[in-house]
Amino acid sequence: MPKRVAILTAGGYAPCLSSAVGALIETYDATDPDIELIAYRHGYHGLLTGNSVTVGPEERVGAALLHRFGGSPIGNSRVKLTNDDDCRRRGLIGEGETALEVAAARLQADGVDVLHTIGGDDTNTAAADLAAHLEARGSHLTVVGLPKTIDNDIVPIRQSLGALTAAEETGRFARNVLAEHGSNPRMLIVHEVMGRASGWLTASAARAYMAWHAEQDWLPGIGLDPRTWAIHAVYVPEIHIDLAAEAERLRAVMDETGCVNIFLAEGAGIDDIVADLEATGETVGRDPFGHVKIDTINPGQYFADRFSEAIGAEKTMVQKSGYFSRSAPANETDLALVREMAELAVACALEGRAGVIGHDEDRGDELRAIEFERIAGHKPFDASQQWFTDLLAGIGQA
Repeated sequence: MPKRVAILTAGGYAPCLSSAVGALIETYDATDPDIELIAYRHGYHGLLTGNSVTVGPEERVGAALLHRFGGSPIGNSRVKLTNDDDCRRRGLIGEGETALEVAAARLQADGVDVLHTIGGDDTNTAAADLAAHLEARGSHLTVVGLPKTIDNDIVPIRQSLGALTAAEETGRFARNVLAEHGSNPRMLIVHEVMGRASGWLTASAARAYMAWHAEQDWLPGIGLDPRTWAIHAVYVPEIHIDLAAEAERLRAVMDETGCVNIFLAEGAGIDDIVADLEATGETVGRDPFGHVKIDTINPGQYFADRFSEAIGAEKTMVQKSGYFSRSAPANETDLALVREMAELAVACALEGRAGVIGHDEDRGDELRAIEFERIAGHKPFDASQQWFTDLLAGIGQA
């Protein structure tokens, strides 16, 4: 039986973090209130710097409040434990130290038996590396992760926490943004959605938006026209974008409706964009994980610039929904998933079973602690699914 359990959230925000922290606290309190709980502030940043908080009686009693909020009450950061140079540059470790050694020493000093990591593939596999490092030093740590990502792209997990809420919120964001289609004649709106390597969020948000669209009553005679409120293109990383063919198609849409509305995953066409920029001599920045820095490329503006003249747009608008959607509180579906996963996470922790909790797609969608060595990121969105091909056909893209 563990004596002290630590919790941390890491990586980008998702609409499940606050609720997941709350659910873990609630479950431990109901299971064994004598188990001590601490939380490291700002993920691995707090673990390396020793910045932690104790979950006391007041926090245990009030843990249900966390389900009402988005964000993370204990904070996040992007820290890669295997990138010592970056950790040293940021002042998280000293000269001659490694991040794994510093983190392991902190966990030992704090007397942590169980570590719950709430994050994506990088967060959880880093925790597994940390446990292995401690085991080699003769100290056992049970790591039980919870899968968080708005992209729903963790292999082999069917549904990651927060993704369903993010899709719903992204679709809701679009209702106001696409209302701008009438703010100028021949208006081009590009709604840029988070999703570096997976189009799941963009596709799911488009589905949510068009479901809302189908439920509305319209009044075309006065200009409340379903065609102008519709989505006219959905671009995801898994499907190549033929700029010339799409420009021709969207030019016809613009001529007919007076506007064009696009849902664009930020990673759609990214390889072409990077190649285009590097061919002109520009340096494309990358983060400590080796990922292209999307904000330095600005995919929404890139495509807006290339489509604008080709389709005869008089005004162009690019809007990004990422921070709006990822910081929302979890919806009822995600709350149920959070509670289900948190209960199993605590049960696994008490039994000493390590892994990442999720419905295992390779094991008949069984909810279980999935082995760390099987966890990977960048699971591609299956763009051949019937609901997605139907969506593209419905907007004239297929």
